[in-house]
Amino acid sequence: MARLTFIGGIHPYDGKDLSRDKPIREVLPKGDLVYPLSQHIGALAQPVVKKGDRVLTGQKIAEAGGFVSAPIHASVSGTVKAIEPRRVVTGDLVMSIVVENDGLYEETEYQAPGPLEELTREEKISLIREAGIVGMGGAGFPTAVKLSPKDASKIEYVIVNCAECEPYLTSDYRKMLEEPEKLIGGLKVSLSLFENARGILAVEDNKPDCIEKLKKLTRDENKITVKSIKTKYPQGSERQLIYATTGRAINSSMLPADVGCVVNNVDTVIAVYNAVVHGRPLIYRIITVTGDAVAEPANFKVRIGTSYHELVEEAGGFKQKPARIISGGPMMGFGIFDLDVPATKTSSALLGLTKDEVSALEPGPCINCGKCVDACPSRIVPRKLADYAEHYQEEEFVKNNGMECCECGCCSYVCPARRHLTQAIKSMRKMQLAKKKK
Repeated sequence: MARLTFIGGIHPYDGKDLSRDKPIREVLPKGDLVYPLSQHIGALAQPVVKKGDRVLTGQKIAEAGGFVSAPIHASVSGTVKAIEPRRVVTGDLVMSIVVENDGLYEETEYQAPGPLEELTREEKISLIREAGIVGMGGAGFPTAVKLSPKDASKIEYVIVNCAECEPYLTSDYRKMLEEPEKLIGGLKVSLSLFENARGILAVEDNKPDCIEKLKKLTRDENKITVKSIKTKYPQGSERQLIYATTGRAINSSMLPADVGCVVNNVDTVIAVYNAVVHGRPLIYRIITVTGDAVAEPANFKVRIGTSYHELVEEAGGFKQKPARIISGGPMMGFGIFDLDVPATKTSSALLGLTKDEVSALEPGPCINCGKCVDACPSRIVPRKLADYAEHYQEEEFVKNNGMECCECGCCSYVCPARRHLTQAIKSMRKMQLAKKKK
């Protein structure tokens, strides 16, 4: 039987052996907590506290700044030290709330929402919105908005992205093994919002233990299916995942809802469960700290706002000076130059590598081998689009489907000339999106 997958893609070294067998352990922050007001797509959150205020763990410290936005909650108890610009992983300065941790971790009172079956759809969406949940796979799209399509009756599939195809990352894997009941519970909450939907848990076939456990727990659930999908990067990309599990295709001008689908990742679905069943806001996330430069790779339960520097210390520090530090995975993460940045809702991993293979290789001229075309999951021609981007031929770039690029990095990975194809295309896409926004 053919394995569920998509055309194109690559098989890079996955590096997951470094941390896959390391159970999740909680890390308590030592220093100040920094909460950037932009941890999501959309409008900045607006502070509801001021300098000098005392806050409790779980207390709302910033409210959503619009419909596409998300509130932020304190992950420790302490005193608001400042509201000022702070550096984030992208290198930008973002207005942030700084809380001095008092080490007491006193919590606000959480009000139990009541039995799931007694809550209305609007009440569930409100709980998800107030909990500040966003897409924790990296995009940061507010989850309450994603779960509120124009016509909920047209949603036929709620897909949980359990692929975790990005090399080195194992946080979702550990969550599936350690908290599968919460994952399934979160999917049930999501399904209760769409009367005509069925649930799909899409797991790459390199995680047979997760597939077995999830199948066992859902064997009596007639609306939930566990699907084993082929291990291949970028299998977890939204477009590729939808195609692999349902056979439906979307492009850059469409949303998953246009083909009757909603997609969320593992951490997001568990956060939905915690919000709707227990009334708890999003103040934690799981982060994999790994790489051959890290002394003791691990999976940490991290309070949002914790410094990356503290996470490296918890992992035993660097056993040798890393040539490259990346926030996220090696394919789609951000290279960072300073560990004095906070973990946010969209942080997934911190990677320390002893070799910087990309910088060490000098790009050469294209040899027209076509490898980038074969690897591209979006079925476009990366070498041509990179040429257009480098020469600022915007009209040709758009006409040749440059906006269909999902920025996965497959083309750059396979290019024998070591051209920076993805980077060039990504820059041009960013310019075009900014023009559309204007």
